[in-house]
Parts: sequence; structure tokens; C-alpha cells
Amino acid sequence: MMPGDRLLMALTAGAVLAGCAVGPTYRRPSVATPALWKSSTPSAPARWKEAAPQDTRTRGAWWEAFEDKGLDVLAVQAVHANQTLEAALARVEQARAAARISRAALAPTVEANPSYTKFRRSLSSIGSSGRSIESETVDVPFDLSYEVDLWGKVRRAFQEARADAQASAAAYETALLTLSGEVARNYFLLRALDAETDVLRQTVQLRQEALELVRQRFEAGIVGELDVARVRTELASAEADAVDVNRRRAELENALAVLIGKPAPEFVLAPSPLVEDPPAIPPGLPSAMLERRPDVAEAERAMAAANARIGVAQAAAFPVVRLTGSGGFESAEVDSLFEWDSRVWSLGPSVSVPLFAGGRNVANVQSARAAYDEAVADYRQRVLVAFQEVEDALANLRLLAEQADAQSRVLAAARDAAAISMARYRQGLISFLDVVDSERARLEAERGAAQLRGRRMASTVLLIKALGGGWDEPRAADAAAEGPAAL
Repeated sequence: MMPGDRLLMALTAGAVLAGCAVGPTYRRPSVATPALWKSSTPSAPARWKEAAPQDTRTRGAWWEAFEDKGLDVLAVQAVHANQTLEAALARVEQARAAARISRAALAPTVEANPSYTKFRRSLSSIGSSGRSIESETVDVPFDLSYEVDLWGKVRRAFQEARADAQASAAAYETALLTLSGEVARNYFLLRALDAETDVLRQTVQLRQEALELVRQRFEAGIVGELDVARVRTELASAEADAVDVNRRRAELENALAVLIGKPAPEFVLAPSPLVEDPPAIPPGLPSAMLERRPDVAEAERAMAAANARIGVAQAAAFPVVRLTGSGGFESAEVDSLFEWDSRVWSLGPSVSVPLFAGGRNVANVQSARAAYDEAVADYRQRVLVAFQEVEDALANLRLLAEQADAQSRVLAAARDAAAISMARYRQGLISFLDVVDSERARLEAERGAAQLRGRRMASTVLLIKALGGGWDEPRAADAAAEGPAAL
């Protein structure tokens, strides 16, 4: 049998034996999943189904559900220019490269180490004086090294690295969803402040007109100086509130600049008062939410990686078999280097048997199992938090809608009361103190309505984020990118 045949048989036997891997087989732990949301009543009976991760589907431009061109532009800019997202993408590439490095350990390593040596040696070193010899050697060897994965240590390490890469990809999706959600939330809160600014601008104008009216009545001796002081106070209060709203708007505008990757001094967003109501977002089933949440997927991949590390730790206590070989050509003359008689080869398998490590291997296995238990607890906690976030968002939207309905009635009544009180004051039927009270109630109702509209928009964004965003149907290119070739 030729040496090459023996080497091939050894590699084949190692590959067969490598089919057995120590360590537990990964199975995703079960979690309690409710059939329906308690804060949402479905229009049709929903059927419970077990959650199966589908986080690799593209989530699409979920913000387009708001039908706001300004938000669409900002969201796209953030996706392409946000530096935190760029860093998350770089971490994904690092993790995928690490997985490819780990996978490379499954294959033999072959190296070419050509060398040329020329030397001169004096024969006096062996008792002959006055003479020397010169010689040269050309060597073109190919060295092979292969660790036979008898116990699955290398394959478990690759499973760990692959799961870490998938967890990193899920972390990127979490960062992307968080980023787009923050852009949308800040955008709608800013537009709500624009609506407040409009209310305060109108209020300042009305109070300036009221001040002129009171001055005329004061000069005519109809009212006292106290009414003039009161209207001045209310005018200054509205102006101060307007300055405070502008301050908060500037902070939100600067925050949006950072989110979309622009210097704050160069970013200006034109005022656009928020007047529309939020779109209706169907929550779907709780199990569907678990399929879409990228942070839940990240925690699940972390469990898989921790499970693989148990196998790596257990395999460290078993013998390691390595095959090393070398073959090539060696000659004293270049002309005859590649002749058949110039061939050289060697083959030397080795076995490394761990005999005593002071309990290190046992401790490593115990540590790996404890790390897996921690990952399971983190996963289940992440699921519980996910359910809580959706229920919070659903409850907020439902109650804010009820509050907005009541606020609209408050606003209508406050506007009527303000108009009636001013008319009666002009007729001299009531004091200006009654006008001040009614104007304060009207302004508070106007600002409350604007703030509620912004909070409802922000809560809708939080609901979409809690549900894991939207997704498009998987495309062939995306599916291929997420497959083994991506590693």
C-alpha cells in the first residue's frame, strides 16, 4: 500500500469517527406563550401556534405605515448614516469572520515551505587539513497537519462561533429597529411641540389683543389697573411657555441630527404641526411576536452558543489525535529537483492524552453548564419582557385613545367658555379674572390635546418596536445571504 493511500484511509477514518460529538444536543427551551393579548380583542378568533424563529426575514420600511414623507426621509437617512448602526454592522462582519475561521479547523492544513541551502564545510573539522567541500540543497516540501475531530471538539467550536455570528446579526437587527423607532418617536414628539407652538402663538396674539382692549377700558375709567396687570401677567406667561417649548424642540431636533448621522449645527427641520391621528396597528398573536423580535432571537442564539461550549469543554478531557505528513522533492541540483527519484515523504500521527490537569477540565465543564443555565434564564426573561412591552403599548394606546376622546370634549367646552367669558367681559357683565380663568383652561386644553396626539404617535411607534417591526416576504438573495455561505 502506498503512503498516500494510508494517509487517505486515516483521514477517512477520522472523518467517520468525527460523526460522534460529545456534549448535549441543543434544543430550544420551552416558554409559556399566551394565546392572545389581554389588551387587544381580535376581530376574528385566533388560533394558537408554537413560535418558530423567523427573525431572518427582512422587516421592511415599517415607518411607511404612518404615511409621512418627512419621517420616510429621516428614517432612510438614519439607516444609511447612523454611526452606532455602522458599528453594529462591523461587529456582525467580525463574528462571521470568526465563524469562518472556526470552520477552517475542520479541514486539513497544507503548507508549502520551499527552501534553498548552500554551505561550505572545512574538512579539518574531521582531521583532514587544507581541503573543504561545498554543497547546495533545494527542498520543495508540502506539509500537512490535521486534527482528527474524534469527539466533536472542533465541530462544537464551529457551532458556537456560528451561533455567536447569528446572535450578532440579531443584535444588528435590534439596533436597526431601535434606531428607526427612536427616529420616529422623536420626530412625532417634535411635531407635537410644533402644534403646541402654534397654540401658544395664537394665545399670545389673543392676549395682546386683550391687553389692548383692557388698556382702552382702563383709560376710559371702566376698569382698574389690576385688570391691566393681570392681562400683562397672562401674556408674559404665554410667551415664557413658548420659549420653553422652543427649547425642548431644539433638543429633539439635535437628537434627530445625531440619529441620522449629521452634525447638529447643520440640521434644521422645518416646523410641521402634528394634526393626524396614529394608524391602527394589528398586534397579531403573541407567538408571532416572538418570531419577529430580534432581541429574543439574539438571546436564543446565545443559548445555542452556550450549549456548544459545553461540548467543547467536555471534549478537552479526551485524547487528541493529529495527523502530520510531509511530501515533496529534494535535490542537490535544480535540474533534477522534480525527478521521480528526488521525491521525499514522511507520515507521523500523534496522540495527546490528558492525564492530569488539577481538575481544570471538570471545572471548565461546570462553568460551561452554569453559563448555559444563565443563557436560558436570560432568554426566558427576555421573552417575559417582550410580552410586557407589547401589553404596555397596547394598554397605553387604548387608554390614550379614550383620554383623547375625553380631551376633545374638554377642548370644545373650554373654547366655548373662553368665547362666552370674553363676550361678557366686553359687555361689562363679569370681571377680567373670570376671563383669565377661562383663557387658562382653554390654553391648557389646547396644549393637552397636542401633547396627547404626540404621545399616541409615540406609543404606536413603541408598539411596532415591541412587536418586532414589520417584515417583507423573504427574498432569495436575503435567504442566500443568511445561509452557510454567509459564514
